[in-house]
Amino acid sequence: MAGIDSTVPAPPHTKAPLAGVPAAAAPADAAPAPNALITDRLAGWVSDLTTLHEFTERLIRTATLDEALHEVLGAGAALVGARRGMAVLEPADGLGPTATVGLGLAHADLGTIETVPRGTSSYGRLLDGLPDPADPGAPARVPDPIAIPDVRTEEGLDPRHREVAARLGYAASYALPLATEEAGRIGAGVWLYDEPAAPTDRQRHLIGLYGRFATEHLARLLQVERARVQVSTVAEELLPSRLPRVPGVRLAARHHTGPRGGGDWYDALPLPEGALGLSVGSVSGTGPSALAAMGRLRASLRAYAVMEGEDPVAVLSDLELLLRLTEPARSATALFAHAETARRRIVLAGAGHTPPLLIGERRTEYVETSLSAPLGMLSCWEAPSVELEVAAGETVLLYTDGLLRRTGDPIDRAFARLHAAAASVPRTDRDDPGAIADHVLRTLLPEGLDPTVEGEDVVLLAARFD
Repeated sequence: MAGIDSTVPAPPHTKAPLAGVPAAAAPADAAPAPNALITDRLAGWVSDLTTLHEFTERLIRTATLDEALHEVLGAGAALVGARRGMAVLEPADGLGPTATVGLGLAHADLGTIETVPRGTSSYGRLLDGLPDPADPGAPARVPDPIAIPDVRTEEGLDPRHREVAARLGYAASYALPLATEEAGRIGAGVWLYDEPAAPTDRQRHLIGLYGRFATEHLARLLQVERARVQVSTVAEELLPSRLPRVPGVRLAARHHTGPRGGGDWYDALPLPEGALGLSVGSVSGTGPSALAAMGRLRASLRAYAVMEGEDPVAVLSDLELLLRLTEPARSATALFAHAETARRRIVLAGAGHTPPLLIGERRTEYVETSLSAPLGMLSCWEAPSVELEVAAGETVLLYTDGLLRRTGDPIDRAFARLHAAAASVPRTDRDDPGAIADHVLRTLLPEGLDPTVEGEDVVLLAARFD
């Protein structure tokens, strides 16, 4: 931490006896030797560097805003000698996200603190910024920390501030802006003391250094979170806003994407003569380009399904030709099914895609589809279609391979786990395709899907036939 310099008050040291004078005979007020002063000061700086290094190392390992805010609270409490505190994330640009987390404070306590009028609370003043006295019309500058050594005697405090302090049992506070010139203001941290107190000059210096580093780290995580939200929004906009209502079948879909976004899709399209087209697929790659390619392929597949949906092989052949012409550097897997809902007859074809799973009272089995390469991998794709009859009350589950890969198991083991999860759907849930999809997800991925963790997309499309 290069920011620690000689202008910072030296750390406390132990007085050393004068050279040549026995320790017991040294005068009580004897000044320490110059070398001892230098040694003590260097030892103090090394200790400070070690402490800051440990705290910043722990902070840099946090991957989410919530984790980082809790880490900042804990480190800040240790640096200023407080027991409790709160951190508020509130970017000055107003674009969010916002959050409030506490250390040693319950959710109700945080709500109580927020009843203090914002303009008079220390963290509120930091979040709003302070005008420059020399130029009131200039943009708000990065405010200085605000110390309240004794809430009971501090002048100018709102009466509500004292009431809240008495209710929560704190007597002093120290508020630090989470702001830098580069990142701007993104929040504030407040630490609460049980007794009247204030950080020493050295503590203020250390928490200031840590606060600047923490602000830059939080700003990076803020950018990642905003990008994740934007990618997720774009992905949702490219997928169906709602599933169609078709007599004889009920539909449910589940879609989860990682922070960078992937190219998995699902679709359900009403077709002529009361038929229904079902599709799932995955485009190679991640990020905005994969999302764009996914959107183009899904839209094209819908057009081909309307024109020749009764022949799934023709639909995927047309899609493969389009992919080779427009996305020569990409490959894709896809499965398309043409369902005559009145007859419960399905004709489907797959291109390098995982086989559907048929779930019913008397059977839970994979549909045997022919082996085929993904789209874009061969000069010309074609594979035979498969026809199956679905009994009343059975559900066809279509999914992407991200569901299998997210388990972390070898692919054969993941297939076995998926089959077991489908077979264990409770009888009370078998009439609801959404409940079936949720049960499969919970069983295969009991810890859930964290949207901030990198990983493949997960798509499930369940169609239950009456």
